[in-house]
Amino acid sequence: MHRNRKLTTRMLAATAAIGAFVSVPFALSTATASAAGHNWDAVANCEASGNWAANTGNGFYGGLQFTQSTWNAYGGAGNAANASREEQIRVAENVLAGQGAGAWPVCGAYL
Repeated sequence: MHRNRKLTTRMLAATAAIGAFVSVPFALSTATASAAGHNWDAVANCEASGNWAANTGNGFYGGLQFTQSTWNAYGGAGNAANASREEQIRVAENVLAGQGAGAWPVCGAYL
């Protein structure tokens, strides 16, 4: 009886470990995509090394590197560098609908 309990415990531990191994990558992959299925985190990694508060003085702001005029035209308030990741993605979805992936000439390939 004691031997069967040890075997059952080991089997449960192995099953839990496999479940965690399978579910963690899935959870991570879905967290980076927007509701529309666009991987804005990959674009931000390409544009601004993943820094959603980027303001390097080059005239582009935030993780998705908006110009101030584009940010304003597509529904942004204030400055993209001060906006949340979620707000930047909301505006980016508007830009994508209006201009296409070409709004990010290099990094739009991640969309």
